[in-house]
Amino acid sequence: MPPPLTSLPPPGDPGAAPEVQWRAQELLLMREVMRLIGKSLAPGVVLREMLHLMSELLGLNRGRIVLLDADAEPPTARIRHAYGLTQAEVARGVYAVGEGVTGRVLATGQPILVQDIDAEPLFLARSVTRAQLPPDTVAFMALPIEVNHHTVGVLACHRIRSRLRHLNDDMALLQILATLAGQILQLHSLLQEKTRDLEARNALLTHALEAAAVRYGIIGSASALLQALHELERVAPSQASVLLLGESGTGKELFARALHLSSPRRDAPFIKVNCAAIPDSLLESELFGYERGAFTGAASARAGWFEQADGGTIFLDEIGDMPLAMQTKLLRTLQEGTVVRLGGKRETRVDVRLVTATHRDLEAEVARGGFRQDLYYRISVVPIHLPSLRERREDIRTLALHFVNRANQANQRNVHLTPAALARLEAHPWPGNIRELGNVIERLVLLTDSTQVSAAELDRFLPRGKAAASPASEPPPPFAEPATDAPLVRNYLPADSHTLDELQQVLALHRGNQSRAAQALGLTVRQFGYRLKKAQRGP
Repeated sequence: MPPPLTSLPPPGDPGAAPEVQWRAQELLLMREVMRLIGKSLAPGVVLREMLHLMSELLGLNRGRIVLLDADAEPPTARIRHAYGLTQAEVARGVYAVGEGVTGRVLATGQPILVQDIDAEPLFLARSVTRAQLPPDTVAFMALPIEVNHHTVGVLACHRIRSRLRHLNDDMALLQILATLAGQILQLHSLLQEKTRDLEARNALLTHALEAAAVRYGIIGSASALLQALHELERVAPSQASVLLLGESGTGKELFARALHLSSPRRDAPFIKVNCAAIPDSLLESELFGYERGAFTGAASARAGWFEQADGGTIFLDEIGDMPLAMQTKLLRTLQEGTVVRLGGKRETRVDVRLVTATHRDLEAEVARGGFRQDLYYRISVVPIHLPSLRERREDIRTLALHFVNRANQANQRNVHLTPAALARLEAHPWPGNIRELGNVIERLVLLTDSTQVSAAELDRFLPRGKAAASPASEPPPPFAEPATDAPLVRNYLPADSHTLDELQQVLALHRGNQSRAAQALGLTVRQFGYRLKKAQRGP
């Protein structure tokens, strides 16, 4: 019985008995092969290194693994992995089933030991010619590799007959290695099959999501967009409040409507309210309604948006702009499930699904006291991030072509974009996201004199930030009358970075019209007024 591994001398120890040396080398080979299998299941890595170790440690030279190509007609086998063979020798290693020693092992599934290749008529010497081998007596060992009890290949090698080691010991070790090779090939095959299944399922899921996107009017196939749509469809059947997060112009209303259409409430009302567009003094009466005589001009009672959305979905856009006093009343409605009209005392029960949206960082607003923490937790049960156009650049081309077709049909034009123009659109930063892209395309279709719009022609329609504007593109001086057919000049500086001079200049440019000035800056009228007053007060 061999001594335990810990007491074995190192391989090649001249003082050790030959049997002990061989056993140590066998164990080293097996340990290294198992270590390789633990690191990688790639057959090309593990099997070639296994053949290398066979040669270096045990003198089993010119090892090769021949694998059957079942799809070939007639079925043939060729050398797929080898060590100690040239490329030309590997290329010659092609065998029909039943041909030579290798082909016989494939056909019968039985190992073959050729003790002297010069005395064996079955030995073909096809891959390695006899002249390339030592003049000594050379043995050849070939063992079947099985996967699921079917012979799929052969592990074979040469060995100098005169080495002080029993051929049967080599055959026993090669049998173990052939079994391991079969297991590696089987695991690799299973892994490939699983990968194909996952790829097919992902393709089906992507197709389903794309089909859903088309159904809701959402265009694009970027992974970030499909992820948001997947989350939306997962949460749609529930009653959970959903908070849509993302920059302005990313399509929050479209997603809110998609959430409603994919929910059990699809046949009930969908009410959209833009909190930033309603003056603070009117927001309560708009949301909760009012009774007759509640205020001057209230000649009759009116149901608010919550009552009108009963049984359906209410979408509160830009909820981050809602005043704190209204946040308190909204929270009560969400907690109680009732509304009280302005000027009334009776509670009316309402059943609504709440969807909100904002481009603000509500957590930061909560931290500075601008948004109620309890309301934030109430509305953000399921937050869904809508990607900016910069996060889905692969969709810009598709969106641009969609907007061009829509604008052409609406205005009876025939404008097209060249490949260079489409590439230019993909390179643009799009701070205004999809809304900005749609506006640029519509303006281009209306104002261009070209049928084929080049990248150079497109550039004059692209909005430019103040830092990027050239002297020729600077806005006209205050009180200048803007050209009626000129594209709308937008300043996409951060919302809170407009100085008093800039706000007054844009206001003067539009002759005191706050609505036009706000539109030019990408703001609502309420936001423009707030920023103008804040700038006038100073820091």
